Amino acid sequence: MSVAANGSQPRSGRTPRVLVVGAGFGGIATAIELRRHGISDVTILERASDLGGTWFYNTYPGAACDVPSHLYSFSYAQRRDWTRLCSPQQEIYEYLHEVAARYGVEDLVRTGQTVTACSWDDATATWTVETSDGERYEADAIVLATGQLHQPHVPLIRGAGEFAGHTFHSSSWDHDYDLRGRRVGVIGTGASAVQFVPEIASQVRQMTVFQRTGNWFLPRRNRPYPAPLRMAFERMPRLQRMRRRFVFEYSESLTLMIRHPRTWGRMGRARSAGFMRSQLKDPVLREKVWPDYTFGCKRILFSSEFLPALERPNVELETARIESIVPEGVRTADGRVHELDCLIWATGFRTNDFMFPMAITGRDGRSLEEVWENGAHAHLGICVPSFPNMFVLYGPNTNTSGGSIIFYLEMQTGYVRQALQQLAAREAGAIEVRSEVEAASDREVQHRFNGTAWTQCDSWYRDENGRIVANWPGYMREYQRRTEVLDTSEFSFAAQPERAAVAGADPAMGRE
Repeated sequence: MSVAANGSQPRSGRTPRVLVVGAGFGGIATAIELRRHGISDVTILERASDLGGTWFYNTYPGAACDVPSHLYSFSYAQRRDWTRLCSPQQEIYEYLHEVAARYGVEDLVRTGQTVTACSWDDATATWTVETSDGERYEADAIVLATGQLHQPHVPLIRGAGEFAGHTFHSSSWDHDYDLRGRRVGVIGTGASAVQFVPEIASQVRQMTVFQRTGNWFLPRRNRPYPAPLRMAFERMPRLQRMRRRFVFEYSESLTLMIRHPRTWGRMGRARSAGFMRSQLKDPVLREKVWPDYTFGCKRILFSSEFLPALERPNVELETARIESIVPEGVRTADGRVHELDCLIWATGFRTNDFMFPMAITGRDGRSLEEVWENGAHAHLGICVPSFPNMFVLYGPNTNTSGGSIIFYLEMQTGYVRQALQQLAAREAGAIEVRSEVEAASDREVQHRFNGTAWTQCDSWYRDENGRIVANWPGYMREYQRRTEVLDTSEFSFAAQPERAAVAGADPAMGRE
């Protein structure tokens, strides 16, 4: 293999050596796509002890996808024996393993490899990738498939280190700690808390859920499929395709509501409000949980279990601001100390950090952190000027508020594959998106947020400057159209260094 640790080896023909960072859905999809099209020299570096990404780390009680499995799966690897509408963590984790094994990419994953730096060399047109244990890899192209949801976020709260009880983040669930009979505090009411709170509420002695802002909810009745329906899915492929198409269109309707908050969005709000009222009988509790922002501005949550769990006699919803954490528990702004045995952080992820703190150095020594100083941006969320042969998956402005990120990843990996095929076809050393193309693309993306629900509150979709850096402002089918065929006029190509040297040409990026 030509991607080698601790030194480089000669190239094998003109096939690019590709190094992928991350072995979640994006990394596995990249390897499958490239190898299916003859790009076989692929290595995947994964910091964990196994592939799986989000679905390896997040094992909290009730962990599941809130996108129906018929869409939250690869189009070319459809599974017809899902046990329920939205599969639990273990089933998704096993699915990704099965797909990796079926397409022969499991052995490409090198686990326990935490990438710390990636540096582009103009002279050789190669990337050098370094890991925390001193390993060095050389490749012609890199694919950063770290995603947006992989670095746990713990807010800076005074006294956070003084708590005398047990504590952990929901993404690193401590299964050895017995919650039965404990006084448990949960900070956060986002997507993770909504799943695990109903699961553990019946076990704990007392639970206090600390909420900063309420959420808009839609129903998700995730019971196991009845045996006849499972048999129908398994034996009737057409039914599977119809189900996937229905989920696709339903997901697009959610985006429609977010894009048009004054019309379609009001219909979504009305449906959500009706559902929430039916779930909560206590008017005082209903007032506490009710969101005060436009429907769709923040992530819409799907659960038919969370709100009823808040009405349990042993569960309290606290909406007073957290002032500090003390050894006994949590002190809120009203002066009350909530005494706790265990504190669970359900505070999500550092979504806008993307691959950082990994150091990425591109052409002419440019740092990606500096390039993104005023907000992350990339052409179609994939390509960044000054970073040749570098591709980002689940990058800036490719998150979905209503659809499936797996759909986006399939489109992105196909786009990356086309770019690498262009390298081979042209016998070029590098491909780089033109700066004016990326700048125009970014302006369009940001402009399309105007008038949408996304702009009408603060959310994790925005960075500290208020710029929306997470979400795609349109529909899945739009993204598909834009990424289906790579437009070579949007890119610059550079000759391979050895060819440029023979011809006496400048190997810097130029136009062909």
